[in-house]
Amino acid sequence: MKKTIISLCLMISGMAFSQVIIGNDIGTATDKTSVLLEFANTNDRGIVLPYLRTMPVAPTEGTIIVDATDPTRAKIKYYNGTWKDLSSGNEADISSVLTKQPIVTENNTVGTIIGSDQTSATGGALVLESSNKAMILPQVTSTDAVINPAPGMMVYIKGTNKRLAVFNGSKWTFWAP
Repeated sequence: MKKTIISLCLMISGMAFSQVIIGNDIGTATDKTSVLLEFANTNDRGIVLPYLRTMPVAPTEGTIIVDATDPTRAKIKYYNGTWKDLSSGNEADISSVLTKQPIVTENNTVGTIIGSDQTSATGGALVLESSNKAMILPQVTSTDAVINPAPGMMVYIKGTNKRLAVFNGSKWTFWAP
């Protein structure tokens, strides 16, 4: 009985303090102690931000989305008290992409949280919450390696040109540290 309880406690604590790696079991981080979510080193994929046809009324700070309220003028935006344009003024027509996307009824009470069993953030489909861990974006050597990127795709360019890149449907926008 004692061995069973100890084994059960070890399994539960392992799950509570684990990280998520998408794509394989190795990821890209050399030091895994500060990683909450990371991706396989495929060099040709990114994460795709959600397309919103209706902007949320009171989003949580840190929200990043594709503003598709006017699909002919879509932009990448983030929220830090007010909506900020990450597309550097570049707009994209993603109408054809949206015709392939189903229109679903939104449920603001449902979402996935990684890093905590409780959260103060609300309204997110995926919430990463940790006081000392972060997400590692999918890494590429160049945006040219990403064949046919989807609007809202986000990657980190590694190597000498270290920078964040987001595709708005027609152009990549880059931010360097």
